[in-house]
Amino acid sequence: MALLFDFAAVAAALALTGFFVLPQTRQLYESSYAQMPVLISFVKFALLATAGEMLANRIRTGIYAKKGFGAFPKMLIWGFIGIVIYWIFAIFSNGVPAAFPRAAELLIFDLPIPRAFLISLFMNLFFAPVMMLGHNISDRFIAANGGSFPLRRWNTRELLQDTDWKRMWNFVFARTIPFFWVPAHTVTFLLPAAYRTLFAALLSVALGLILAFAASAPQDRKEGEA
Repeated sequence: MALLFDFAAVAAALALTGFFVLPQTRQLYESSYAQMPVLISFVKFALLATAGEMLANRIRTGIYAKKGFGAFPKMLIWGFIGIVIYWIFAIFSNGVPAAFPRAAELLIFDLPIPRAFLISLFMNLFFAPVMMLGHNISDRFIAANGGSFPLRRWNTRELLQDTDWKRMWNFVFARTIPFFWVPAHTVTFLLPAAYRTLFAALLSVALGLILAFAASAPQDRKEGEA
């Protein structure tokens, strides 16, 4: 069964690649995004980031989704994150240059790479930790409730207290942000606006892998020792 899903995953990846390689379908994406950027951002993140988590499970445990994985709640959370990222891109891509008028006089923001780097740097310093922590606690909440998302049981204080802060800081914040996300989003802000959220959605697959490994590695070791 797992091999069947492997073939399906490869076929989906090839189909997605072909969709953006062919001019006709690529134009369909561009026109759809221009008309419905929020909806398209939701769908891209809901599908691709959830797929990233499932791929992490496949690599780590041999199956894509064990019982209680909660694919539908995860898709809703990732879709919401996709909408927020769409807004955040607009806020930081316009706000960072506006916040440093002297830098504009020095032509820093007239050069594509320095401009993209500074936007990425500030976005990842101020937004990425909040988003990663929020996703981490929502993901653990879904797992603790057997794959569902009962809002009546949501307790932010308990979820924050149960967070593995050492791993969150040493791995997710201190390593992935400066060494992966700042360079990756520098590339993002070098792209045309219509393709920034697409590239970010593809990066969200990597984010799903990173956060899935970070959140579950200690648990996996305990299960192996039992």
